Amino acid sequence: MAEKEKCEIVDNEIGKIQGSAVKLKRELGLFSAVNLILGVMIGSGIFVSPASALEHSGSVALCLIIWTVSGIISLLGALSFAELGTVVGKSGAEYSYFEEAFGNMHKYWGPLPSFICAWIYVVILRPAEVAIIVMTFAEYAIQPFTIDLQADYKDSAIKLASLSALFVMTYINITSVKLFVKVQNVFGVCKVIACLIVIGGGIYVISMGNTAHLDKGFEGSTSSPGGIALALYSGLWAYDGWNSVTVVTEEIINPGVNVPLSISIAVPLITALYVFMNVAYMSVLSYAEMTSVPAVAVAFGTRVLGPASFLIPLGVAIATFGCAMSVQFGVTRVCYTAARGGHMLEVFSYVNVKRMTPAPAVAFQAILTSVFILVGNIKTLIEFASWFLWFFYGLAMVALLVLRKTQAKKPRPYRVPTIVPCFVLLVAIFLSILPIVHDPSVKYLMAVGFIVMGVGVYTVFVYYKKTPTALLRKFTFLTQVLFESVPPSNRKD
Repeated sequence: MAEKEKCEIVDNEIGKIQGSAVKLKRELGLFSAVNLILGVMIGSGIFVSPASALEHSGSVALCLIIWTVSGIISLLGALSFAELGTVVGKSGAEYSYFEEAFGNMHKYWGPLPSFICAWIYVVILRPAEVAIIVMTFAEYAIQPFTIDLQADYKDSAIKLASLSALFVMTYINITSVKLFVKVQNVFGVCKVIACLIVIGGGIYVISMGNTAHLDKGFEGSTSSPGGIALALYSGLWAYDGWNSVTVVTEEIINPGVNVPLSISIAVPLITALYVFMNVAYMSVLSYAEMTSVPAVAVAFGTRVLGPASFLIPLGVAIATFGCAMSVQFGVTRVCYTAARGGHMLEVFSYVNVKRMTPAPAVAFQAILTSVFILVGNIKTLIEFASWFLWFFYGLAMVALLVLRKTQAKKPRPYRVPTIVPCFVLLVAIFLSILPIVHDPSVKYLMAVGFIVMGVGVYTVFVYYKKTPTALLRKFTFLTQVLFESVPPSNRKD
């Protein structure tokens, strides 16, 4: 029997289990959408290494301005994405927006931006990011049990714990969206509590009159545009994830209302948390201490919390696990949407008929992340992550302006003033060009290399469709059987 016929039989037999409505379900309400944004935005950065913005800005006051401005820029970018999400109505964020805005402009060049976006996010950037986050989780989670271990054994223990954590979050994301929502809601609340513990410690210290470090104000501020750009990079990297709710638009209940509303709640909340946490850090630690200690929050906790200082490593572990799980959840939807658009293997757009999750896409991301975890030393790989992110964010603003012209009559449940995407586009151009001029390095050549590699893959496998058909049919058949998955049979609500 031919593999194609086998696949059709699997589709028919498995499809009988749930009838014809096999698709992703809308299961994320407003509270869950807010927690998804919190889950992705609050990771290890604000606890472990918030000092990078201080180092590049040079002073306490300018650093706090950088954190505030970063929050405002993130909010404006997120609100622009909210308009795109409600107009386009598809999951996948930038991928879907590029496809909608540019896809029909040219047979070859039109679909290329959306493919490159999926190529970078799905194959390289997000799996590497999840690997680093989950390894940070493992390091803090096993810290009490590995104090006396030698370095080699400790590295092995971290990798083993990382793979175990990855297995758990993959199981959650494959099992059901409802389970993910429940776990993420709990973790989101715990993250906010951890942030409030730090802020409470800072309020206590300031109330005792310890303001010597804060009183230095603008002393030592940088006047270099490149330094300010790098400081903004550091701040904006900590805020990254503000577009996470638009990645899963098709699973948001009433997206026309809940997408912009969840952004309007979550991003200002995180901005306030981040700014006040930095005030707390700076009230206790000097400039030299903040820029030299390996984990700022841990040093802060040791000074302020005394016997309760264990709450900080616990908070880091909770924040990193929840962040990694949410990033994985989001990138699997980009993979799912790209596969549905013909830019990834079709089987990655299939949905498990019992759980209504994109199980093959989740498993694919878990495999890629496992590879990055085993490789280990991948921090240099995502050093240019902010460059890629803001390059795509800028292109998304162009897509928004293009859609305003080409789809002017399409209903827009939510619309931002035109000046907002224009401003975010200027910021994206600034952040994409100035760091290269200020600090030219090989990492930007690596970024260009990944794009060129993506163009080659697109040309051969997508545009000219030079694929090993027989091998792909076998792979599709095995994947369908293993994950009880079929093509989404109903893509409309």
